[in-house]
Amino acid sequence: MEGNLISMETSPQLNVALTTAVAPIAWGSTYLVTQSWLPPDRPLFSAMVRALPIGLLLLVRGRELPRGEWWWKAAVLGACNISLFFALLFLGAYRLPGGLASTTTAISPLVVMLLAWPALGERAPLSRVAAGFVGIVGVGLLVLRNPGDVDLIGLGGALGAVLASAVGFVLVKRWPPPTDLLTVTSWQLVAGGLLLVPVALVVEGAPPVLDASAVGAYGYLSLVGTGLAYVCWFGGLGRLPAGSVSLIGLINPVVGTALGVWFMQETFGLAQAVGMVLVLGGVLAGQPVLAAHLAALRRRMGRHDARCAHGSPPPLPGGLTPR
Repeated sequence: MEGNLISMETSPQLNVALTTAVAPIAWGSTYLVTQSWLPPDRPLFSAMVRALPIGLLLLVRGRELPRGEWWWKAAVLGACNISLFFALLFLGAYRLPGGLASTTTAISPLVVMLLAWPALGERAPLSRVAAGFVGIVGVGLLVLRNPGDVDLIGLGGALGAVLASAVGFVLVKRWPPPTDLLTVTSWQLVAGGLLLVPVALVVEGAPPVLDASAVGAYGYLSLVGTGLAYVCWFGGLGRLPAGSVSLIGLINPVVGTALGVWFMQETFGLAQAVGMVLVLGGVLAGQPVLAAHLAALRRRMGRHDARCAHGSPPPLPGGLTPR
């Protein structure tokens, strides 16, 4: 009975975690798409195109504008989660190998946990912190397939994207949305995209001419990598601890690695295979649903040991006791 109750209680959390994982899976493909089909050296333009069109579509769908303090809150969230994050992410994607760019997200869980403690009062359990370090070790093994010099500007951009998004994710948790998820997501995308328009024009000049493959790539990044991904991600942030959600983000480098190996012929060996196992293990170990199952298992084992200590035989299947 208790096992069934545990399953009933934790299955919604499992569903939320699986839905949240759609976001890092989509984000892991950003690096391959950027290097294969987008116009070169246009991180600000790419960030703006990725955010603004889908944001406007969602805003038209919701037909609701921010009110009161949510004008500036939407601007702050848009700057962190969209403007800074996308621009710095594309900077890393343009200047680093796809797998290496995605592996910088490994530090994100620990950064989010560190910020969530004072900002949200979410003190991460030791198991979740340990899972974050396991994920970092795994990602470090994935990085071993990228020999040679590393572009420091690209690396700085990728790390800056992690920091900006970590601040934004914590603020999303701190500021409960005043309306539905799609509408609040649209506010952030529009605010972030609008902030990028003047910066892109000043720094990069007039928009480039796009061929059919670039248009398709931008469409994919906007609809799937942004619209769908952020709805799933913000939905997870609203229902799971920030640290657990950030650990799910470690799926990003696994996807980036797999796509880099498959399409870009990047090196993959035993160290990278072990790295993938460690990353995925860290993701699973940091989820509340798994912790609940393990706690229930420990309680059942404790009662079993207590019965054995008092001379009572363990129950048979079906609740029967041997005579």
